[in-house]
Amino acid sequence: MDIDRYIGRLLDNRYEILEVIGTGGMAVVYKARCHRLNRLVAIKILKDEFTADEEFRRRFRAEGEAVAMLSHPNIVSVYDVSSSDDANFIVMELIEGITLKQYMEKKGILNWKETLHFGMQIAKALEHAHDKGIVHRDIKPHNVMVLKNGSVKVTDFGIARVMSKSNTLTKEALGSVHYISPEQAKGGWVDNRSDLYSLSVVMYEMMAGRPPYDGESPVAVAIQHINGGAVMPSTLNPNIPGGLEQIIMKGMALDPQNRYASATEMLKDMDEFRKDPSMLFVMPGMPTGATQVLPSKDAIKAETAKNIAKTTAAAAAAAAAKPRSTEVPKTQKNPGTSRPRSAGEAAASAETARRAAAAERARKEQEAREAEKRSRTTTVAIVACSAVAIIAIICFLVALSNGMLFRNQALVPVPKLEGKVYEDLPAYDTFIVEIADTQHSEDFAKGVIMEQKIPEGTKVEVGTVVKVIVSAGPKPKEDEPILMEDLIVGGGVTFEYAKSYLETLGFRVLPFEETNEEFEEGRVFKTDPEAGTELKEGQTIKIWVSTGSAIETAKMPGVVGMQYDDAYKTLIDCGFKTITYKPVESDAEKDEVIEQPFAEDEEVDIHEEIKLTISTGPKPTDPPTEEPTQKPTEEPTDPEITMVFTFKLPADRTEDYMLSLRQNGVEHLEPTLITAGTPSIEVLLTGSGVQYYELYINDEYYSTEKVEFLVYG
Repeated sequence: MDIDRYIGRLLDNRYEILEVIGTGGMAVVYKARCHRLNRLVAIKILKDEFTADEEFRRRFRAEGEAVAMLSHPNIVSVYDVSSSDDANFIVMELIEGITLKQYMEKKGILNWKETLHFGMQIAKALEHAHDKGIVHRDIKPHNVMVLKNGSVKVTDFGIARVMSKSNTLTKEALGSVHYISPEQAKGGWVDNRSDLYSLSVVMYEMMAGRPPYDGESPVAVAIQHINGGAVMPSTLNPNIPGGLEQIIMKGMALDPQNRYASATEMLKDMDEFRKDPSMLFVMPGMPTGATQVLPSKDAIKAETAKNIAKTTAAAAAAAAAKPRSTEVPKTQKNPGTSRPRSAGEAAASAETARRAAAAERARKEQEAREAEKRSRTTTVAIVACSAVAIIAIICFLVALSNGMLFRNQALVPVPKLEGKVYEDLPAYDTFIVEIADTQHSEDFAKGVIMEQKIPEGTKVEVGTVVKVIVSAGPKPKEDEPILMEDLIVGGGVTFEYAKSYLETLGFRVLPFEETNEEFEEGRVFKTDPEAGTELKEGQTIKIWVSTGSAIETAKMPGVVGMQYDDAYKTLIDCGFKTITYKPVESDAEKDEVIEQPFAEDEEVDIHEEIKLTISTGPKPTDPPTEEPTQKPTEEPTDPEITMVFTFKLPADRTEDYMLSLRQNGVEHLEPTLITAGTPSIEVLLTGSGVQYYELYINDEYYSTEKVEFLVYG
């Protein structure tokens, strides 16, 4: 495939190919410009050898459209999927960053905080995809992008599933086989636990500096995955905390039944470990009440040795089958006697026994603590329930004496909805009408409500949802072609109706949201194929739904002369969403705004980037004659560094609150519940030079903090 032949071309009369930004085993990735939305995108075009297979192309399109339904901050967004005789491609979000593999190669062994930071984000992406019924099948560092802000995005969802049609372990598979699950290597059933195995292998590599298995060929590596026996990562890096190692090794269990059942379950353990890095996990045990402790390092090492022994025994058996010389070596005095153990082996055996005894004592002590805790919990629960019951009885008697129990609430009657056209219903103030289903009917015209779940006249509380069934018209005859309905006429039907109606006809619906000045929010303003086009059975129909007008303006305040922190808060208060800055040398005070992009009182789109020019301070008039041997600098030797920063929190708050950390509208800390009175919080950040981050409390701006990524040298 000539990778340059697409440069300069316009695909689908919309995407202008600009340059090559990456190549892979099955596709080439290009930077492109979407002329319809005037934005840069990434386009992955399949190589010619894959597009020659019609079945492959069909699966490629179906999987791509399914993945386009995913929407998560840790998953690269898929905007469009297209297949033609000339090109088969996926249009994706353009990511400015490097792959996790490149990041690992650059930094070597990662610390446990970085490993947990990246691992949790990948697990959240998998959790979202698994909830939608999509298994990635090819989780590896090459498919994870690391952004400049330290967050990650997982790519290539669904593509691995298409590739499974020709799942042979060739040299092209070498990049994936190091992370493949045992069931995939054997060609067995694959589910969400296979992704968790691969994620655990990635975390193993981040902590140990290499994947658990390696070999001269992909087949050799795959066999090792099937047999197991990976060395404990702590033997390669003794700085791995025990709890994190337990999480990794549980995720890498050979039998899927012994792994985490879901990404949610794995995330729960990750979060518990994050709160207490010194912990070792204890799980509820057998129905008898016994406590089952997750394998300790020693136990896992013993299991590892057992798996290695199996592989070694198989090799020994193969060697035994070969012809051997009957001559006894001269150095072997008594071939019938086993070799005595060395002093080192005896010491190792004693150490193993000592650790086993210590583990048993720890287990019994843990069981005793759990039993005591259950006893205390039971006593407290009984007392609490008794108190609640007494309070409830008192409240009941008071309410009964006051007649409160029989006082009518504010109820409203449900009107007659049956027989009315769903799209013509008024906007009711007292309740909500939603489509429960769309069904074919010979008695009701298309779009007419044929049944309401709450009968007419029933009194309900304000805000009650009333479900209705809408007619899709008579069922089409077998020999009658189905034409695409006009869903745009009259201002466009609602997305809810369009989706339900088309799915009733047996079609798949792929929605896209775009701003539109002419159509109200939630209304369909475009379809592909267009109205009147003959449809094929099971065809996917794209519909574009309006998000309303894109333009919302505010008056630009005058911020020149302000300190950046004050200017930032002023702009946020005015409604602007994206504030950035450019530092320049000037005679003005350090961090003072010396230029703004728009004039004061000018009406500006609130989504427009407001890039302020700020001063780095005047140059020193008398520079020192001697260079200091060591000085801090705001220009790091590496483009990016990762550090833990402490942010002070308000000490005067009396109630718990949600805290988030943002920079230019991008979240660096997901909303986190903070206990009232907590003095500070530590956050892992990646960046360079001087950066500004905003703290939001309960989604309201609280303060701007300056963070310096300084390297000393």
